[in-house]
Amino acid sequence: MAKKLRFQSPTGMHDILPEEQYYFQRINKVSEHIAGFYDFKKIDTPILEDAELFSRGVGLSTDIVQKQMYVLKTRGGDFLALRPECTAPIVRSFLQHGMFNLPQPVKLWYFGPFFRAEHPQAGRYRQFWQVGFEILEEKSSVVDAQMIQIFYNILQELRLKNLIVEVNSIGDSQCRPYYKKLLTSYLKVRESALCLDCKRRFRKNPLRVLDCKDEKCQQIKSQAPQILDHLCDECNHHFKEVLEFLDELELPYRLNSHLVRGLDYYTKTVFEIFSDVNPDKKNAANGSQVNEGMTSLAMGGGGRYDALAKLIGGRDVAAVGGAMGVERIIQAMKARRIKFAEEASAQIFIAQLGNLAKRKSLKILEEFRKEKITAAETFGKDSLKFQLNKANKLGVRYVLILGQKEALEKTILIKDMISGKQDTVKLDKIVDEIKKRLKRR
Repeated sequence: MAKKLRFQSPTGMHDILPEEQYYFQRINKVSEHIAGFYDFKKIDTPILEDAELFSRGVGLSTDIVQKQMYVLKTRGGDFLALRPECTAPIVRSFLQHGMFNLPQPVKLWYFGPFFRAEHPQAGRYRQFWQVGFEILEEKSSVVDAQMIQIFYNILQELRLKNLIVEVNSIGDSQCRPYYKKLLTSYLKVRESALCLDCKRRFRKNPLRVLDCKDEKCQQIKSQAPQILDHLCDECNHHFKEVLEFLDELELPYRLNSHLVRGLDYYTKTVFEIFSDVNPDKKNAANGSQVNEGMTSLAMGGGGRYDALAKLIGGRDVAAVGGAMGVERIIQAMKARRIKFAEEASAQIFIAQLGNLAKRKSLKILEEFRKEKITAAETFGKDSLKFQLNKANKLGVRYVLILGQKEALEKTILIKDMISGKQDTVKLDKIVDEIKKRLKRR
């Protein structure tokens, strides 16, 4: 039995190994392309923020603040938190830097790591990555639909299929208080049947019970009053327009009257996007593990948050946004066996023999880099046989061989790995000669 190493990555946090980096890079690249098309500008906020930013903005009663936030006290007595999400930090940055003076709306996107101390499972980590988009200073319902379209487009570009959008409206400060009273009355007589978490949620924010995944709570909420039946005229009109825009875009969606999202700052529209990762099996619940036969996996979601800026000490800022979990997307891509096109391989291989040849080879390699000609090498090895075998495995067409004799004569050998033919070329002409040969191919 192998001895366990003393130091390993912390529970729920993982190394992103080279083979995983391809997925991260692809998701980042697709997101960057989509962001550029829709005129979003990149923003990076600090990993650490004032802990009160999240307790105020996200909500004291949320699982994130109650259970999942990593909080630390500095030597100066400040309480900081590893960011568990990015919407509150972006609104903080918007207010701090006076972005309301910029041309409106302000459209921002991000790609980075976040932290939540939750139970690790497939596709869910304590340090995880998200890609997100935010539109600030815009109250029109059309941007709610466009935000959903943006996330849908990214997932489609990543070749994920069978996507479905779940959408709901949770009203605003005008109509939500009345609905909360109705829901409280309904839950009060069923409180004893709720899970322990929902008993706490029921007293602090009954809407959070609708977000519970516990089986017995699911049964209770299935018969609960629906907020869509109690929206005020403004929220009802706003949501009706959102659905009309989604219809016009021909996006597949379904109403989910129990969708509330897990954060307190949302108003009006909320949404989540799922990918059907295993269309042959139809018996699993959303959010379960792929390797346990699940059918759909939540990629991410978001919604409108018109009250957040005021909650954290600013003024009213109409806004909408969302985020997707990068690891979740990768999990779905792997379940779908989505493969990437192979990256461009090395065009040439530089083989060397002896210290003088090694020094010359270093300079030659840089010359090829400047000309954007990809070159492979194993400068740490002196065996010509080893180097030629390496070039052969890489499928390189041309191998440049530089020995002691060639280095002194300022020449270099070009070996065609297909024909086996070798030619001698002046060292200062090698880049031009390779460019000609590659062009002919």
